Amino acid sequence: MSEAAVGQRRVDGRTLRAERTRRAIVDAHLALLEEGDLKPTAERIAERAGVSLRALWTNFKDMERLFAAAGARLMERQTAEHRPVPPDLPLPRRIEAYCEQRARLLELIAPAARAARLREPFSAALRHNRTWYVTNARDELEKLFAEELDRTGDSREETLHALTVATTFASWSMLRDELHLDVPAATGVLRRGVTALLSATEA
Repeated sequence: MSEAAVGQRRVDGRTLRAERTRRAIVDAHLALLEEGDLKPTAERIAERAGVSLRALWTNFKDMERLFAAAGARLMERQTAEHRPVPPDLPLPRRIEAYCEQRARLLELIAPAARAARLREPFSAALRHNRTWYVTNARDELEKLFAEELDRTGDSREETLHALTVATTFASWSMLRDELHLDVPAATGVLRRGVTALLSATEA
């Protein structure tokens, strides 16, 4: 093997190790959030990841970069779990399938979303993550219920706003954290709200 090839293998090996370390740190951060530690320290994250504190700061220069990476990892998980609902299904079946999946995805992001609320005012990365999440949720609603929304005429934007509010984490948190509903009960309320908003659009 040539000297250049050996050097390239070393570089590739270092890159792979760095990627594994970064992923371990991000996954440790998310795991701590899932366990209820909503403001884990760098020391706790490093300990959970099995790396030194120095390794954490070498890979993430500050917590903002870690928040951004954790948000990207959570987006990956959501994308992997998401199954598009066929838009040609009858409206009741679309609502049922959408709400069942929405509840699963909201539960997936719940620990990180609860933690983010504590830091969002001071974190551009967390605010960016939230904007992505709301925009993504709104886009899905607009595509899946396009026919029904178009029937609302001048009220289209207002109806879409109402659907977005009803199906994103702020409302889910009210159901789960304030009203203390279990997932099936919260899903039932979610389904009722979406149905009420869309049923009036049926021809």
